[in-house]
Amino acid sequence: MQPMDDISVNSNNSNAMTQEEKELLLKDLCGRLPYGVHLFTNSKHHIRLLTISNDIDYNEQYWINGLYDVDEIKPYLRPMSSMTEEEKEQTRDLWIDADTKIHAIRLIDFYNKNHFDYRGLIEKNLALEAPEGMYKTEEQQ
Repeated sequence: MQPMDDISVNSNNSNAMTQEEKELLLKDLCGRLPYGVHLFTNSKHHIRLLTISNDIDYNEQYWINGLYDVDEIKPYLRPMSSMTEEEKEQTRDLWIDADTKIHAIRLIDFYNKNHFDYRGLIEKNLALEAPEGMYKTEEQQ
């Protein structure tokens, strides 16, 4: 894992997120809201996502926890490759007695709840790889 002083929340060399990147990150964060995703901020703080709000009077800017614009944070996510055998088995179990639509919803919920980067945000430099143990499950505690 990168030292915190070396981490930048800006996603590209121009130090600004594109509108497409902001929208992708917002979509992802909305699904993770109930699961306490950890965030790293441009002021080098480590926080948990609590709220996402939209200030219609200010160019429809979105605020994270009432303090940060979406381009001032990066979520900590788990790479798909970090999925344990037990978690893989749980995803297989989601297929049982479920039609395709229901399975897809359950699978996305599972990925969000367990903080998996199923959208490739880490590779796009819109998220950081979560340190091992950051998101311990009840079974691991």
